[in-house]
Amino acid sequence: MQNLDLGNSHWTRSSFSSSPDKTCVEVAVTPAGVAVRNSNEPSHFVAFTCAEWEMFLKGVQSGEFNLPG
Repeated sequence: MQNLDLGNSHWTRSSFSSSPDKTCVEVAVTPAGVAVRNSNEPSHFVAFTCAEWEMFLKGVQSGEFNLPG
């Protein structure tokens, strides 16, 4: 999803983002889709359709993306 209009979007920073190098994950949710970015690189983001984001969240909630160990 390359053409997501984020002009007036509100970016929300994860409350779990508190690394020493000030790297934070931010998410913008719009009716057309969702964008995710690193706060240190605000002009670069990855965009998903709403359906893709829902499937990703279900995977996270079920533990599919847990780190090893």
